[in-house]
Amino acid sequence: MVLVALCSGGVEKLTANEIKKLSGGSPDAFRIVDSGFGRVRFETDLAGMYRALFSLRTADRLLLEAASFPALDFDGLFDGTRAVAWEDLVPKGMGLAVDKVRSNHSRLASETSIQAVVHKAAAGRLCERYREVSLPEAAAGNRADLRVYVEKDRVQILLDLCGKPLFKRGYRLEGGAAPLRESTAAALLLQALWRRKFPLYDPFCGSGTIVIEAALYAWDVAPGLGRGFTVSALPFAGTETENEVRRTLFERIDLSRNAEIFGSDSDGGSVETAKANLARALENVCGCEDVFGGRRPAVMPKLWRRPMEEAVAPLGGGFIITNPPYGVRLLDRENAETLYRDMGVLRDNFLSWKINILSAHPGFESLFGASADRCKKITSGAFETYFYQYDCGGARKETVKRPGAAVAKMPAAPKKPGGKVYTW
Repeated sequence: MVLVALCSGGVEKLTANEIKKLSGGSPDAFRIVDSGFGRVRFETDLAGMYRALFSLRTADRLLLEAASFPALDFDGLFDGTRAVAWEDLVPKGMGLAVDKVRSNHSRLASETSIQAVVHKAAAGRLCERYREVSLPEAAAGNRADLRVYVEKDRVQILLDLCGKPLFKRGYRLEGGAAPLRESTAAALLLQALWRRKFPLYDPFCGSGTIVIEAALYAWDVAPGLGRGFTVSALPFAGTETENEVRRTLFERIDLSRNAEIFGSDSDGGSVETAKANLARALENVCGCEDVFGGRRPAVMPKLWRRPMEEAVAPLGGGFIITNPPYGVRLLDRENAETLYRDMGVLRDNFLSWKINILSAHPGFESLFGASADRCKKITSGAFETYFYQYDCGGARKETVKRPGAAVAKMPAAPKKPGGKVYTW
């Protein structure tokens, strides 16, 4: 089967590397077909599909490619959609919805018309095969969601396999005022090249997302083990295969691994929320008593209430990976910029540490007072963020202006890009 993993823009290489590593010692089990902005397309089998659903940390959603065909007009779109064996993909009694449509550089440009034609063709074939007058109402929890992308006159119809996005791991019931996506937090860990042998500290831990994702990564916990997926209700699902893959991934978890992970925040309520989310993540993992026998991790992540200015290195070398307020949903612009200036204290308090900071401010380096060794743009939802990486926190370097990275004023609100943009 051909699958498409959706991810944040700028994270595609990390997601592709994850997919390649899923193959283990069988390189033919996963084959990358192509990738583009915010998506990676690959081939695998049924077991590989379940392994990807359970294991991918940086992906936001996993979709099955139901069809791919050229279409120059709406007749071609209807015929191509109607030719798909939808009865093999959508069971009787389930509704159907075309959830999202995108068209770029194609003669079929009206997205609402594309949506209507695809739904009519697919629903018509299902009604014919199931001898029904109409499909059931497409209610949440009992529907198959389709996405249609038309690029250069080629139509791609994708069937959602997840239901809830993959970044909803199931452990975070409370996310605070401006939570970081779990998949983005995992991407920051991989982009920073953090490994469990190095201490990790998040001085703006909030609801604990970076800390928890680091712990799951250190213990080799597949992030999707604590949740279910809508593919289980589809005709091609394999319960035995799913259970076998789940069992294999459970047995790989090693809670005895020593990982020094720390987090702090000035808000006591956020720290308590982080502790509750961490406990819930462990419950998802340790709930399978026949595998773990009630064992707990050898070393638990440590969370404190502590202002950023008072954060100090708990050990002699490691990684700061953090997501401070942007001044969009938390703080105002002026306070956010003041905070970025104050964050220069981290360079003094974490002299031999690598410092990695995610920010939506293009002038962050000037405010922080040092030019980053690397800067990676990551687009997630309405936000364009920048991941600034400093190889040595104590090294004071002259701030180098990047193109468009002067001390710019923060935008009042995230703006959508103008013109026609092909996004996943």
